[in-house]
Amino acid sequence: MCARNPYAQQEGRFTVLNSGNSLANASSYLNGTAPYWKKNLIVCAAGSFTTTVAMTMLLPFLPLYIRELGVIDQASIAQFSGVAYGVTFLAAALVAPLWGRLADRYGRKAMMVRASLGVVAAMALMGVAQDVWQFLAIRFLSGVLGGYSSGSYALVATQVPKDRSGGALGLLATGIMGGYLVGPLIGGFLPALIGIRETFFLTAALVFLTFLASAFLIREDFNARTTEREYSNSWSTIPSRRPVLAMLATGLLLMIANMSIEPITAIYISQLVEPNRHITLWAGLVISGTAFGSVLSASHLGRLADRVGHWKVIVVAMCTAAALLLSQAFVTNVLELVGLRILMGLALGGLLPCIGSVIRHSVPEQAVGAILGWSTSAQHAGQVLGPAIGGVLAAHAGIHSVFFFTSFLMLVGGFIAWSSRP
Repeated sequence: MCARNPYAQQEGRFTVLNSGNSLANASSYLNGTAPYWKKNLIVCAAGSFTTTVAMTMLLPFLPLYIRELGVIDQASIAQFSGVAYGVTFLAAALVAPLWGRLADRYGRKAMMVRASLGVVAAMALMGVAQDVWQFLAIRFLSGVLGGYSSGSYALVATQVPKDRSGGALGLLATGIMGGYLVGPLIGGFLPALIGIRETFFLTAALVFLTFLASAFLIREDFNARTTEREYSNSWSTIPSRRPVLAMLATGLLLMIANMSIEPITAIYISQLVEPNRHITLWAGLVISGTAFGSVLSASHLGRLADRVGHWKVIVVAMCTAAALLLSQAFVTNVLELVGLRILMGLALGGLLPCIGSVIRHSVPEQAVGAILGWSTSAQHAGQVLGPAIGGVLAAHAGIHSVFFFTSFLMLVGGFIAWSSRP
């Protein structure tokens, strides 16, 4: 239980302290050195993994479920499948800043508990949808109710010592990217074993364990913020907004570059292999390759950034990704494409922890949740825009133009990061 400490009031401000904690422990918490941050980090990484699995596991069987819900025409199935996948990220992009501000006001743990329970409800409802419009509405609702990973970033960023933020956020990013890697794999074989609707129910049960772990294992000695004015003016508390805006752009470009190839993967692979030569299998390997590379590198690059500087890692990663994207336009076989996607994942794995670390170092503690919410919103916007941009470019300028354009975007992002460093 938390009680207001009347002796902590000063100039109309107050601090909420855990009644069993000393003032020294409270000070350590505010300075990002909470002694229990390691346990929280493990729970957050595991929870981010399970919630990301829940968001992505339906990719392999999404068209089949759309058909099961009564859509017969193949063109309509493809259209509804694209909308059903993208609408979740669109909804998440719209509400992420709101959840971030509420996390600053009411506590990050509270938002994580809310988000995990929301995902449980959304997964269960998807399993009982009766038509495609109900399914689309529930997919939108799942984006609105989600936000576990962004809450985890805010919690870990404010508790971990600043000089170890890159490594800690790298481990958290590993959990998220691991979910992107494992989710489609689970969705590829589980429905054949137990059924599509049962897969939703089983996933809901898995995320319910995350809800329990978040509610009972995570510790946060939350300190209530000062005044309503601080909640409504988070941006005004930032000493320099240029680095923060650069990180929002970095997250947006990262997701655009990563997701732009997804609508055209199978088409591009069909040009590299003989007809009917396991195109869908190769497409899965190509799409998963980036996530696999990021899982391998995220924590290592995060720790490296703590030593050599986060800005250096960001600039090098963006420029390396630009070169690898350009190379993908000139592959002669599918193995080269898979290898380059894995290498790109290795390069990009350090960006998410570095984005969180730069924001952590650039904004006051009472605004961390709100600004990380905007960062999450930018990344979700990239997940919506990336496939749309890739599809339009491929249709009007050819598949290779997708790689040329996204390579250019990453170079622009690298220049923005280089010019915005303190």
